[in-house]
Amino acid sequence: MVQTGEASINELTVQIKRLNSKAGQMKMDLHDLAEGLPTNYQDLMEVAAKTYEIYRHLDELKQQLKQLEQAK
Repeated sequence: MVQTGEASINELTVQIKRLNSKAGQMKMDLHDLAEGLPTNYQDLMEVAAKTYEIYRHLDELKQQLKQLEQAK
């Protein structure tokens, strides 16, 4: 059973690393879009929503990881 917990922790850690990278890219895309305003203002809500969703999911995974680590 400990191996299952370790596997879950390792899997979550990998998912978090991948999502962290993607979140960083989305943050930069949003930043670049904001710097270029008012050009491409039509894309602002879509890019912001995607960025928000990635960070929300990342936070959710980090909370799951914290709970698994505390349960050890």
